[in-house]
Amino acid sequence: MSKVWIAAAAAGLLLAASTTVRADEEAEKLVDEALPLMYHSCASVVEEAAGDNAYIDKVVRALTAVSLYNRDVQISEFEISDEAKNALHDKFVAVLKKGCEADKDALLAGVVDDAVADALSGK
Repeated sequence: MSKVWIAAAAAGLLLAASTTVRADEEAEKLVDEALPLMYHSCASVVEEAAGDNAYIDKVVRALTAVSLYNRDVQISEFEISDEAKNALHDKFVAVLKKGCEADKDALLAGVVDDAVADALSGK
């Protein structure tokens, strides 16, 4: 898995973690935007991107937003200092990388969801 792909994935979590709680209407819009991207596997997003890292970033951010929405995560309840963001980033990347390396055909939404859950678990 490329470092750029991992960085894009981590950026999705950090973006979501740095925003405030969204209104239901805005959250529904995020979900609607993510639905057409839910078919991606770890491998298919890289293949379809064909070197366009912005596309990978878009997909991972969308799937991360859905994961946070589905989990009803209140980011405002988390410490979001630079140190905390770095810790979230590291945990998210490690779980995402491990999940995609274990099964390149794994549904990316599931791998992202696992990475979000692990990163926010505080363990």
